Amino acid sequence: MEFIRSRIESQLMSLTGLSLGQLDLENPKGDPGLFGPDSVSWQVHGDFSSMLIGGISALMLQALHPLALAGVWDHSNFRQDMLGRLRRTSQFISGTTFGARKDADWLIEKVRTIHLQVVGHAPDGRPYAASDPALLTWVHVAEVSNFLAAHLRYRNPRLSGADQDRYYSEIALVAERLGAQNVPRSRQEISEYLERIRPELLCDERSREVLRLLLNAPAPSPLAKPFGALMMQAGIDLLPDWASEMLDQHQSPLQRRMIRAGVKRSAPLLRWAMRDGSVQRAHRRMGLL
Repeated sequence: MEFIRSRIESQLMSLTGLSLGQLDLENPKGDPGLFGPDSVSWQVHGDFSSMLIGGISALMLQALHPLALAGVWDHSNFRQDMLGRLRRTSQFISGTTFGARKDADWLIEKVRTIHLQVVGHAPDGRPYAASDPALLTWVHVAEVSNFLAAHLRYRNPRLSGADQDRYYSEIALVAERLGAQNVPRSRQEISEYLERIRPELLCDERSREVLRLLLNAPAPSPLAKPFGALMMQAGIDLLPDWASEMLDQHQSPLQRRMIRAGVKRSAPLLRWAMRDGSVQRAHRRMGLL
């Protein structure tokens, strides 16, 4: 059993930002970072399965904003290195959530500097800049709304409404440090924001290409391929109905029940295997493990 557990953990770790080896989440001892162990952000971001599903869904949703997608399309190698993109995004999320203050500050400044170089024009001729506060808010909302939705579906459906609002209020700090403005800080504000922005969204050839790349992303091993396919379908299932319609992704009620049952069967196995992830390292830094 130990061999199986270690094998699963090593494959999971290869997908995370920890595999880049740039962060020491166990030091300095006692440093709570931006949020600390009593935060809702540590709860929501601490479960690998729900965060992976939420992240997949967020990428699909983000692909519906033509200006946000243009910046990634023109200035990122995600089409050639999907796994590298996943690791870098994971590093930023885990480092800003669970890292010590110095590491979180370093990651935020690093991304701010990169954003200043990401400028251009979308296919319709409109200019874009990754440092645009409105685009930063969109990317943030697409991520955190899906992270929380996945957490509620697959990890803790009993998370109180007050704690859900506290999560949005806490995590807004990272978006604001990156330069976002008017960041929603509650479930109501998130809902209103998504309703307002829908007229700006569209599904074009680039959006469909992102979806195709995600659905065909390589697995770290042949054994992981069925799990990866399940996570992709769970990401689609998590999307708001209007976003699924835009992306032309249709799942029957039976398919959705089977997807959710499959995730709920596999998630405990992943939690059992993951002993040295970001949240575990952060808890050791705080003397809680």
